Amino acid sequence: MNRIEPAATTAQRLIELSAGTLEYEDTGGDGPVVVLLHGLLMDASLWAAPIAELAAGHRCLAPTLPLGAHRHAMRADADLSLPGIARLVAEFMERLDLRNVTLVGNDTGGALVQVLMADGSARVDRVVLVSCEAFDNFPPGLTGRTLVLAGRLSPWWFGLFMRQMRLRALRRLPLAFGWLTKRGDAVTERWTRPVQERPEIRRDAVRVLRAASADGRRLLEETADRLREFDRPALVVWASEDRVMPPEHGRRLAQLLPQGRLVEVADSYTLIPLDRPGELARLIAEFVRPVSPPAPV
Repeated sequence: MNRIEPAATTAQRLIELSAGTLEYEDTGGDGPVVVLLHGLLMDASLWAAPIAELAAGHRCLAPTLPLGAHRHAMRADADLSLPGIARLVAEFMERLDLRNVTLVGNDTGGALVQVLMADGSARVDRVVLVSCEAFDNFPPGLTGRTLVLAGRLSPWWFGLFMRQMRLRALRRLPLAFGWLTKRGDAVTERWTRPVQERPEIRRDAVRVLRAASADGRRLLEETADRLREFDRPALVVWASEDRVMPPEHGRRLAQLLPQGRLVEVADSYTLIPLDRPGELARLIAEFVRPVSPPAPV
């Protein structure tokens, strides 16, 4: 259980957790620790470009969570509900003994960050919420509703449904990834492969979607009521053109959080790490950077 093994490159690792094997990216180094979480039917490659910008001064870790684009199937008894996956993130940080973490989440990754905020994770010093589900927005938009409906299918039929995503024209539809990213089609094509090719990943994906459908909205509404108690710095970064996560929700989150601050990013849809990676990396770096005390007079 304590073994951590390198995967294909020095930046990739595997760790055995209670739910199964998790793959993650780790830049290493002694800089401030930044943990970045992706959303449903995505993997850690969502964060590749921002991490490239941040790596020189930060230790960046991006786990590929069991949200449907993972490549290591979870155990049959693993809890793949959103609270269960949030607990898996907490276990990941504990096992790697990560401290003073800046926890960043986009899309459903932001919902997971909110669950951890509400639970008062002691290892988290500050958070960045990047265009994500909040309040009553679950499933989010046409994209989320289509995905949750597809999750009602058997794993075999779900895999057949997802095979349509091989075609770029279909991936760019609003019911797929078309309203999530302006520029990230090459990455979204990669995300759809595991459920197309591997029955054990299809089973995990259907379990995740069914659990999220059952309690996602209630969970977010209950979590929102507890965010007022999060007394640590919080940056809310929202796409001003977002068609899936209402920009008004970004404003509400920033007002709700005692130390919340909002920045809106232009020329991007929900997946800001794909559409505006340099700008997002800059905002995260400025947020993490310690503020020097004023010089004595």
